[in-house]
Amino acid sequence: MAIDEIKNEETASNFIHDFIDEDLAEGVYSRVQTRFPPEPNGYLHIGHAKAICINFGVKNKYKGICNLRFDDTNPIKEDTEYVEAIEEDIKWLGFDYDNVYFASDYFDFLYDCALKLIKKGKAYVCDLTPEQMREYRGTLTEPGKNSPYRERSIEENLELFERMTKGEFKEGEKVLRAKIDMASPNLNMRDPIIYRIMFASHHRTGDKWCVYPMYDFAHPLSDACEKVTHSLCSLEFENHRPLYDWFVNECIDGEKPRQIEFARLNLNYTLTSKRKCLKLVEDNIVNGWDDPRMATISGMRRRGYPPEAIRDFCDKIGVSKAYSVVDFALLESCVRDSLNQNAPRAMAVIDPIKLIIDNYPEDKVENIEVEYHPDHEEYGKRTIPFGKELYIEKGDFMIEPIKKYRRLFPGNEVRLYKAYFVTCTGYDLDENGEVCAVHCTYDPETFGGDAPDGRKVRGTIHWVYAGDCSEAEVRLYDRLFDVPNPSDEEGVSSFEDNLNPDSLVVKKAYIEKSLADTKPGERYQFMRTGYFCTDKDSTENNIVFNRTVALRDSFNKKK
Repeated sequence: MAIDEIKNEETASNFIHDFIDEDLAEGVYSRVQTRFPPEPNGYLHIGHAKAICINFGVKNKYKGICNLRFDDTNPIKEDTEYVEAIEEDIKWLGFDYDNVYFASDYFDFLYDCALKLIKKGKAYVCDLTPEQMREYRGTLTEPGKNSPYRERSIEENLELFERMTKGEFKEGEKVLRAKIDMASPNLNMRDPIIYRIMFASHHRTGDKWCVYPMYDFAHPLSDACEKVTHSLCSLEFENHRPLYDWFVNECIDGEKPRQIEFARLNLNYTLTSKRKCLKLVEDNIVNGWDDPRMATISGMRRRGYPPEAIRDFCDKIGVSKAYSVVDFALLESCVRDSLNQNAPRAMAVIDPIKLIIDNYPEDKVENIEVEYHPDHEEYGKRTIPFGKELYIEKGDFMIEPIKKYRRLFPGNEVRLYKAYFVTCTGYDLDENGEVCAVHCTYDPETFGGDAPDGRKVRGTIHWVYAGDCSEAEVRLYDRLFDVPNPSDEEGVSSFEDNLNPDSLVVKKAYIEKSLADTKPGERYQFMRTGYFCTDKDSTENNIVFNRTVALRDSFNKKK
């Protein structure tokens, strides 16, 4: 369902809406238009989800327009694989963009803007090497020095830029720079590069160009060309806003876009740096960009996170300009809340041990009708078989129970979910001295889980009938890192040293027969265990389930 179709509920005011309201009231704009502008050099992650929700949320609130625009100004890093993945992720999150554009759509327009700056005496071709340019740039406390090529004539700059365009110079030999102020306290205003030479084939324009615009030049002018009113971006671009406005004011007549910054999403126990995520993929630490342990949207989708849970999470963290780190547990809580309301229930035994009901008739099999969800009658019911031999969880039996243990141990009675009361009478050991089977007797008068004499039991356990069930592979996913800040920034260990060794544990499980026809992407609550999603790796002979999230947060307790 598209977000436009979702009930438009009133949300708490935020400063972005306040700015837009002010602009509309003062007549600065008569409409509202935003855009989501990812670079197609990787997969979207949870931080992008926040930006998506903000941009499309503005569109919905003001009945405006939100376009998807790919910032494809660096052909070395970009690929159509990422373009397709980004489009899929946005639609899966529940949003419909009005148009799809590429910065490369505007290459001719951007080139004309560069010529316009040269003709106004506001841009020049510079021959400084990157090392020299850093030296000339100055520091935060010292002004920069003018390039010796800064005062080239307009005619010479036009000629050199044309020759750059024709491929007459090597990469790095010349660049086109804006002529602003080398003494500006804002380093971004110290004659930034706006075009560089790159002999690289572009995924859309091929070999048409060998000069490509820089992001800080292409982005504001693309916004203006598309008639964006409010350019919403993360806080690291706040110091770039004067440059954004300079380019727009120098090159654009008429209505101009306004840049507004918000704090980016910082989530603990995760990495969202594309460079670091790429290293995880290339070093085979994870199994691709959509590995369920990744903070990518495709990874969360594969893990079983519902899109509405991610939107709810983004809504709860709100919009601010203050740096903060959000606890991963909040994201998991939103996922649990959504799945608890909507995920069908099923029984699966992940760490199995046999339970043999010694006094149950040998050839008797009963069919028990069970609802899929206690609060959703429309989900219907399924039939599960019950017989003499069952599988239960190993953790549901102890020879010598610990204090307050309410499950099976010799002499104790428990309830088998929707079936009978059973009393443990003994157990079998294998050659290694491990329990391989538990024995019990059942009370035939307790079918359905209640005793006619009114006696109560304090424990209820789930089960799967051994005579008619399916084997499955269950992947128990947990957080990829075991420290809140896994980054390799200065003073912090390498993120590879902070990997959680238990982020993936694979188990053989037995599942009730109603799950035999499950399809990839379908979500369930496995009773007493957690929420699971059928993985795309599933085959007819090997069903694979990913644990989306446990029933309750136990990560910090484990650590």
